[in-house]
Amino acid sequence: MTPSAFQQNILAWFDQYGRKDLPWQKDLTPYRVWLSETMLQQTQVATVIPYFNVFIEKFPDVASLANAPIDEVLHLWSGLGYYARARNLHKTAQLVDERGNFPDTLDDLIDLPGIGLSTAGAILSIAFDKSHPILDGNVKRVLTRFKAVSGWPGNSAVNKKLWAISAELTPVARVADYTQAMMDLGATVCTRSKPTCEACPLNTGCLARRTDNVSAFPTPKPAKTLPVKQLTLLLLSNADNRILLEKRPPTGIWGGLWSLPEFDSVEAAHDWCLTRSIHIADQQALTTRRHTFSHYHLDYTPLLIQSDNLINFVMEAGQTVWYKAEHANQLGLAAPIKLLLQQSQTRIK
Repeated sequence: MTPSAFQQNILAWFDQYGRKDLPWQKDLTPYRVWLSETMLQQTQVATVIPYFNVFIEKFPDVASLANAPIDEVLHLWSGLGYYARARNLHKTAQLVDERGNFPDTLDDLIDLPGIGLSTAGAILSIAFDKSHPILDGNVKRVLTRFKAVSGWPGNSAVNKKLWAISAELTPVARVADYTQAMMDLGATVCTRSKPTCEACPLNTGCLARRTDNVSAFPTPKPAKTLPVKQLTLLLLSNADNRILLEKRPPTGIWGGLWSLPEFDSVEAAHDWCLTRSIHIADQQALTTRRHTFSHYHLDYTPLLIQSDNLINFVMEAGQTVWYKAEHANQLGLAAPIKLLLQQSQTRIK
């Protein structure tokens, strides 16, 4: 199948079956495209839609996002995961607002925090109608099957080959529709499991289907055993049933979010309380839970400690806060921490 035939088939399929009513496709602006593409990184459309709608209502343009407190941005992002995306979104909004307009060249876009080649290509093609290839997860899956490209797409050589294929197949005309069509095709037809090949506009030229070997592509990521880290999370409550939270460093896991004091063991948490003359009126170790990140498992044991002598407890300004349920809509909390706080509130009332 020639590039021209590939493009014609993709666009004809898009005209009939493509998604055209997604929230970010209405009132199309570079800002809305960028916001949606950032949210869609490693996240499915169905998950993103409610977050996008809330976000765009609160921050309808770059200036409103740029001028918002980072806590407010992280709060609205809570539960969406990969929080570096939210921090980069905020930084980039400030840079674009200072610049006065949204960049429309590849070099300028990839210079901004959180914008890689594929996100930049999507912004340029969808928002500016400029012909640039993309290579998100959905497009990788379509192309590896169509060309029967062996090897894990995360491998640099394989990735380079897929970029070359994507560039060769990307049209000049109707590039916005083509870009959306490729993402839609991977998300709705050329899916990871049980792809509906009979409904695919590329099925006559797909090498993986010709060899009846669709399930072999893309080549899976080499398996590895994730390490396990163990922590004790301190739920320290005062006489008003408020729980102590600390702000995490701006980078790393849950960067910039509010969380609980962390310790290597229950004993270390006790020692921390002892050195601060915190009287333990009551305590309870809750069931250990697991949260899995991309590169390790976190097994954490919540330790609920109630104290009645925290009146002189020294708090670091801007880095610690006493939390109660009404703060839930004001603070950026990782989903596991938010759930733990909700559950613990019923235990200490």
